[in-house]
Amino acid sequence: MRTELSPSRRALLLLAAAWPLAAPAQPGQPLTLPALMQRMAARKAGEARFTEERTVSGIDGPLLSSGTLSFAAPDRFARHTLQPTRESMEVQGRTLVLRRGGRTRQLEIDAVPELGALLEAMRATLTGDAALLTRHFSASLSGDDAKWVLRLKPLDDRLAQQVRGIELVGQGPDLRSILLQLANGDRSLMLLEPLAAPK
Repeated sequence: MRTELSPSRRALLLLAAAWPLAAPAQPGQPLTLPALMQRMAARKAGEARFTEERTVSGIDGPLLSSGTLSFAAPDRFARHTLQPTRESMEVQGRTLVLRRGGRTRQLEIDAVPELGALLEAMRATLTGDAALLTRHFSASLSGDDAKWVLRLKPLDDRLAQQVRGIELVGQGPDLRSILLQLANGDRSLMLLEPLAAPK
């Protein structure tokens, strides 16, 4: 049985896709959160292909999708799904615009506190602002340049009721996967193939 996702639930699953796509690496050095944030701050824009598998309660089987992601610092990012159907999610400033099947839905991020916290965390990562990132999440970084894992856990009770955690895995200079786990058991695993940085 397939059910329609609400705009806010769809946005929670899609917003994980807006995290930065790559960061300059410094091989051989131990990786700390401040070092990773510094590398993210050096990256002003990025683009990647993605493939995603989502497990959503009430829907039979995993949902598979693919398309492209892009971001431009400080506050603009977009996800364009090409398969199995065309849809897009674009964030500019505090406004989120969802387009699907000829319909457009616009949301103000501040009207949905959970989305606002996720957005602030993404902006913090995009701009390398560790203080802003840790305002909403506890951050745990492990590994080195060959493979690093950044785990985020919500600090805010309202966000924790929606999001169990986010795990970002990188290899060298590239972010290679994003795992978003929601509190109700829904999850999204996205694999990334970075494209050449915009000139």
